[in-house]
Amino acid sequence: MQMTTSELRTAFLEYFRQQDHQIVSSSSLVPHNDPTLLFTNAGMNQFKDLFLGLEQRAYNRATSSQRCVRAGGKHNDLENVGYTARHHTFFEMLGNFSFGDYFKQDAIRFAWEFLTEVVKLPKDKLWVTVYATDDEAFDLWTKKMGVPEERMVRIGDNKGGQYQSDNFWTMGDTGPCGPCSEIFYDHGEHIWGGPPGSPEEDGDRYIEIWNLVFMQFNRHADGTMEPLPKPSVDTGMGLERIATILQGVHSNYEIDLFQALIKASAVAVGTDDLANKSLHVIADHIRSCSFLIADGVMPSNEGRGYVLRRIIRRAVRHGRKLGAEQSFFYTLVGALCEQMADAYPELNTQRVIIEKVLRLEEEQFARTLGRGLQLLEDAISELGDAKVLPGEVVFKLYDTYGFPADLTADVLRDRELSIDEDGFEVLMKQQRVRAKEASNFGVGYSKAIKIEGSTDFTGYEHLAEPAKVTALFKEGESVSALIAGEEGAIVLDKTPFYGESGGQVGDAGVIKLAEGLFVVKDTQKAGNGVLHLGTLELGTLEVGESVTAAVDSHRRQAIALNHSVTHLMHASLRKLLGEHVIQKGSLVGPDRLRFDFSHLEAVNAAELREIEDMVNRDIRANHAVSTQLMDLDTAKGAGAMALFGEKYDDEVRVVSMGDASTELCGGTHVQRTGDIGLFKIVSESGIAAGIRRIEAVTGDGALAYLHQLNTELAHTAGLVKGDLFSVADKVKQNLERSRQLEKEVEQLKAKLTAQAGTALLEQVIEINGTKVLVADLDGVDGKSLRGSLDDLKVKLQSGIVVLATVNEGKVSLIAGVTKDLTAKVKAGELVNLVAQQVGGKGGGRPDMAQAGGTEPAQLPSALASVGPWLTERL
Repeated sequence: MQMTTSELRTAFLEYFRQQDHQIVSSSSLVPHNDPTLLFTNAGMNQFKDLFLGLEQRAYNRATSSQRCVRAGGKHNDLENVGYTARHHTFFEMLGNFSFGDYFKQDAIRFAWEFLTEVVKLPKDKLWVTVYATDDEAFDLWTKKMGVPEERMVRIGDNKGGQYQSDNFWTMGDTGPCGPCSEIFYDHGEHIWGGPPGSPEEDGDRYIEIWNLVFMQFNRHADGTMEPLPKPSVDTGMGLERIATILQGVHSNYEIDLFQALIKASAVAVGTDDLANKSLHVIADHIRSCSFLIADGVMPSNEGRGYVLRRIIRRAVRHGRKLGAEQSFFYTLVGALCEQMADAYPELNTQRVIIEKVLRLEEEQFARTLGRGLQLLEDAISELGDAKVLPGEVVFKLYDTYGFPADLTADVLRDRELSIDEDGFEVLMKQQRVRAKEASNFGVGYSKAIKIEGSTDFTGYEHLAEPAKVTALFKEGESVSALIAGEEGAIVLDKTPFYGESGGQVGDAGVIKLAEGLFVVKDTQKAGNGVLHLGTLELGTLEVGESVTAAVDSHRRQAIALNHSVTHLMHASLRKLLGEHVIQKGSLVGPDRLRFDFSHLEAVNAAELREIEDMVNRDIRANHAVSTQLMDLDTAKGAGAMALFGEKYDDEVRVVSMGDASTELCGGTHVQRTGDIGLFKIVSESGIAAGIRRIEAVTGDGALAYLHQLNTELAHTAGLVKGDLFSVADKVKQNLERSRQLEKEVEQLKAKLTAQAGTALLEQVIEINGTKVLVADLDGVDGKSLRGSLDDLKVKLQSGIVVLATVNEGKVSLIAGVTKDLTAKVKAGELVNLVAQQVGGKGGGRPDMAQAGGTEPAQLPSALASVGPWLTERL
């Protein structure tokens, strides 16, 4: 059945919607609150807490088309991308998920029905694998779906109770796991390769298209497997792979989406060779780079930014190989938007910043290539008689300068040299291991606090609430009671305390017992519950006890001022700087706010002033702050801004501030913008490539900040004998006077040094017919030695000069040799003779060299050694 890639994505999601699955939007490529992943690399990532039982949602069936990035690991080496039929840095994973709802029978039925009835793949072309001991899945495929046993393959074994990795999926060393069932498509006898499980399985005839994971067990640290009370399903099918089959082609790069990008790439670099593998590389890389930038990743030398930089530079190099002389990569963003913006509208909203980042990075790489070539030339000059460039140099060129190993080899080949391929490969393998480790789950989830049930949040309406204690924790372990003096965490059936989320810090306050008091220092969310963290100051507290939870109202109000103003500031930034501005993080506390956003350049003083004015105008307008609950699609349709990468439930809270701002937000806010009182920006800075940060204060905090500024300004005015409004002129006058005096002092020093230099000519001696001057210029500035040396060499016309001075316990040395004598004496050797004796070292040209030292007491004897040393050489 012929389908475009876009039609296939829609058909998949629509099929599962009809099977009562909730369509969930793709999450960001930067995993949400998951430090264990470098990038989102599977459809299940955003549902991980659901599978772990740490979160609950309004649905228990979901489907998605998840964008993923894999740029490392055993089967995803970047070097393979573009040269094989199915390697990609970016791909889309179609998936359907069951969170304790249906299990193997329905998962198998859905997959078979979609493949054979919706997209109408021939049944006799499909092969299925199951885990070796999974008789249940085997029977469902053969007896229910009618798959012949000769097209069924059992893979993996279970030796001594230890489950093997083949066809058995695990989230990590511990946690949910279970058997897999994979569906393969047979491309036909004309393609080499054997069925799964055979010696020829690595061929291209049988291609895996869908993997069904049956989460059936919870694996403990000791290896024991405990059946899960609510088995779940996680599936994944590569959109590009299934499109390849449906469109009757054999390579992913032949599908409609890639063909459009390849043609655009060919035009951009100026080639007609559409089959060139370099065009495959460029077409793949424009997808991963654009989506990574849209999700807030910027090129850098570490972490996610480092991976992005590597991918961009690889694409640019392949463009250069095809003849591109100017920046071209950023021009492909438009073609990508034409293909994918319907499904991912953020490509259009972020198009300006994506293009700008790619263009700047490509221009920078052009400059970096020049520096890499210079480093290579230096390394070649140090080889001497050797014929092989060490692997560590090749790797440094590749890793630091983006200089490909094959290009290094080409340069060396012209000089009959080669690279240490084995040494380079060892370092590359180490890098791949690091990348793979960075992409694995690494958290011991069994140690996380798991809360049964949920806590009802009442803090939008109330700041005090009667409640019942449903659980107590001490040092992370569940306990039945806390006694006075103990620190712990309390879970209530309902609470007015806001748990930290969305950048807003958790509430503080007290929980009152009948005869005691628990002081809440922080509030955190845990699954669907809320943890009140603090100390029991008085009494004894037991599970089931009735209490009263009371939030610190003054602190809550201060937080609300700062949170509400972030909405106004976000809107103002987008109006002034452009719609590419997207919130990339925030911290809202009682004393100040921190707001991170995407923008490539520093926000200048005039722009910051305008932002302040715009926000304060909205504050004075005293807009009513209203909240509404509505479904996510309706909210977006009403213009509510969603923070990309955040997870939202089906029903969302929309916070509106007149016509100034409308955002999805679960935080606490003021009732009217006028409550904020005053807004003042404290600082603006860059925290990463393309990410800026503004820190600001509001209300009483803003007033206190202005009072402090006024006090400091008044104090400065007093020091310069001015008033508040003339202090700038007074400071300017003092600076100009100071600079004038410094200039006069330098002139006097130079004059004194010149006079001293003339007097020094009387100390010139001759060693074997050569004029030599060795002198300690007591009290002369070390910076003036160079001028004295040049003057003396001119006056001597032919000779050798060594000058020294001591300032603040440090020795400064300089040596000069006129050109006619450098064949006999090198200034660098001479200055080091003295420097080594005064605890230092130095270097320079044959005719001039400088050095320093830390042992001035040794200077007289060191200078005295110059004469004998020169006598041996002249």
